[in-house]
Amino acid sequence: MVDPGETGPDERDPAETGPVARDLLVADSEAQLPWPEPYHDPVTDGAADPTVIRHRTTGEWWMFTTQRRAQVEAEGVAWVHGSRIAVARSDDGLAWRYDGVLDGLDVPGDGPGPHTHWAPEVVWDGARYRMYLTVVRGVPDAWPGHPRAIREYVSDDLRRWHAVGDLALSSDRVIDACVARCPDGRWRLWYKDEADGSMTWSAVSDDLASWRVEGRVIAGRPHEGPNVFELGGWWWMLVDEWRGMAVHRSADAIAWTRQGGADDVILARPGAHREDRTFGRHGDVVVEGDRARLYYFTHPWWDGSELGSEPGRASRVSAVHLARLDVVDGVLVGRRSGGVTEPPGPTGKAAAGHVTQS
Repeated sequence: MVDPGETGPDERDPAETGPVARDLLVADSEAQLPWPEPYHDPVTDGAADPTVIRHRTTGEWWMFTTQRRAQVEAEGVAWVHGSRIAVARSDDGLAWRYDGVLDGLDVPGDGPGPHTHWAPEVVWDGARYRMYLTVVRGVPDAWPGHPRAIREYVSDDLRRWHAVGDLALSSDRVIDACVARCPDGRWRLWYKDEADGSMTWSAVSDDLASWRVEGRVIAGRPHEGPNVFELGGWWWMLVDEWRGMAVHRSADAIAWTRQGGADDVILARPGAHREDRTFGRHGDVVVEGDRARLYYFTHPWWDGSELGSEPGRASRVSAVHLARLDVVDGVLVGRRSGGVTEPPGPTGKAAAGHVTQS
């Protein structure tokens, strides 16, 4: 794979919202490699929670994001709600072009809209695509009192989706699904259960038709956005701790051990690009041989304030970035824009300013 990212400042004003289009090369320790510009949603400038999959017919890369309403002036956390699922497409997984939003995701039981859609997870099951989407009814302006569910959809082409139904999981406060087929041949779904202090739980299925909750998988610090993948002879889970991503390792995708200590994370140290200097949030990994691409997002102009309590417009803006992941002597190592390498290391106390719901 090529090494994504970028170095050097740009002239983008923090209040601007459009994408920056430049083609730059920076020196990597191995070769001169292209580092793409961060991706911005051209409609809302609120791209978050990316998931990336290759279209099996065209070979094109598709990225699905939560389309946060970063430009909306609204009370409380209403700007995080009312979001749709946006699509971007790419020939190489580096340069992306916006391709609208997904329609038809609401079901009759949701009642009058608009509603909130978060954190799509899209997988190929061997016959068709499946999406596991977080759904919140309405457009709440506060976190409490609003149930959240993970809903399954199916598609033959990634564009038209048909709802299967909401999954019966451990509570009515579940978000951020990740799905993978494990070494035991069974499918597992990992998710954040807010009713359990924002810990990661799992459910298991033999056929993707029915799920059985297994229980809590990752405890410790509150976190969200679990993402599971196989690389370098191990299974890995990344979780977003709102100060970087904690890394967990497993031989079987069932029993997990945290890499490093309780304070160790990756994507905490700033990248070189001007928009990659805050910690990386909720991402998705695409494996390519013995390396992997990590798509994640940042709030480039975040000022350290609590993002869930009416931050300034500039702080609400988000951008999708790329990092490289490698396994070195059994350790997962991340490299951000400009070749900033992060073996896990302590980062001190958790930062303020996390949006805790997607």
